[in-house]
Amino acid sequence: MCNRYRMSEKERAIAEHYGLIVPPDLAWPQPELFPKREGLVVRRGEDGSLLLDRMLWGFPPPPKSRAPVTNVRNLASPFWRSALARPDRRCLVPVTEFCEWEGETGAKQERWFSLHASPIFSFAGIWRPLDEGRRAYAFLTCEPNPLVAPIHPKAMPVMLQPEDYDRWLGAETSDACSLAQPFPSQLMKVA
Repeated sequence: MCNRYRMSEKERAIAEHYGLIVPPDLAWPQPELFPKREGLVVRRGEDGSLLLDRMLWGFPPPPKSRAPVTNVRNLASPFWRSALARPDRRCLVPVTEFCEWEGETGAKQERWFSLHASPIFSFAGIWRPLDEGRRAYAFLTCEPNPLVAPIHPKAMPVMLQPEDYDRWLGAETSDACSLAQPFPSQLMKVA
């Protein structure tokens, strides 16, 4: 599952892609993201406008687990059901490329996936509040498409088309979750 991605575009490109204003006081996270680090998310504010926010990648683990939960695979799980049912807890995770590892243990190579037509795309994410005003996010995964499957046959992140952003952020649960489909591989590239 995806546990490494990049968001290497700057504030202006993100503002243009999502049609929002980047807060001038937002501390910009590192461009390479791993679990337990802060990354950017786009979510709806109380007034319905899109906000750029900074959150910790990884939900606190369920009992008997130590690692944060970064990927959402089983959408019917009680662990995720409440967040998925609340449009105000859904978010977009801005991405420029994501990594999967290929090869045998000890000789694995990074493989980076991105889009042909756009430097920025979005994972379908969910978030929750933590303590002291902090927030955490994770993103959905689905079956891999034909480009990702030979490298990572278990899953790939749910990547949204820009025309589906509003649907993910506001539709009722079953309609929003129906977007958890493999992204068209012909629109992607791998390096």
